[in-house]
Amino acid sequence: MQVQEIWRYPVKSMAGERMLAAEFGPGGIAGDRVIQVRNGQGRIYTARTRPKLLRHRATTASDGAVLVDGLPWQSEEARQAAEAAAGIGAHLVRSDADDRFDILPLLVATDGMLQAVGVDTRRFRPNLVISGVPGLAEREWEGAGLRIGSVVIGMEDLRGRCIMTTYNPDTGAQDLNVLRRIQRDFQGVLGLNSYVIQPGRITEGDEVELIRP
Repeated sequence: MQVQEIWRYPVKSMAGERMLAAEFGPGGIAGDRVIQVRNGQGRIYTARTRPKLLRHRATTASDGAVLVDGLPWQSEEARQAAEAAAGIGAHLVRSDADDRFDILPLLVATDGMLQAVGVDTRRFRPNLVISGVPGLAEREWEGAGLRIGSVVIGMEDLRGRCIMTTYNPDTGAQDLNVLRRIQRDFQGVLGLNSYVIQPGRITEGDEVELIRP
C-alpha cells in the first residue's frame, strides 16, 4: 500500500488543497481547518447547512498565510465572501480549538472504497487516500493503525457520511441520490475517523503498513 493523496482544508468547509507532503501532529495535518466561518456567538458554520462555502477554495501560501480564493483570509473581500456564503454576520476566525474538527483530526480513505462508490474523491474530504487496498477492506480497519515511515496513525471507527457528499465540488449542484446510495449500499459509513499516534512527515508515494490491533 502507498499514500496516494494528501489533502488539507485550511478553511473548514471550503474546498481544500492537495499536497505532495505534510507534517502530521496531534492536531492532524499542520494548518488544517485553522480558519473557520463563525457567527457572532462563535458557532461554526459548515457546509452541511451552508453548502455555498464549498464553492470557495482555501489554500496556503509559501509563507504559511491562508488564502481564500487567492486573497488573504483577513481581507474584506474574504469576509464578504464568507458572509455571502453563510449569512449575515458570518466572519472568518483563526482558532486551533478542538471544535474545528467534527469528530477526529484526520479522515482516512482508500482507493478500493472510492472505486466502489464511484464518485469524486473530493466529496468525502479525506486527509489521506491510501492506494493498493482491495474493495471495501477498510471496513475491517476499525481499531487498527497505519505506519507510514516514522508516522503512526490510529483509525478509530468508520465515518458516518452526511449531506455534504451530495454536492458536486466543481459546480455546487446537488444530487441527493449520492447520499441515498451511501446509506443503502454502504450502511451510511465510508472512510475512517483517525488520529495521529506518532507525529512526523508524510509524502505522497510513501509505503503504508497496516498494523492490526
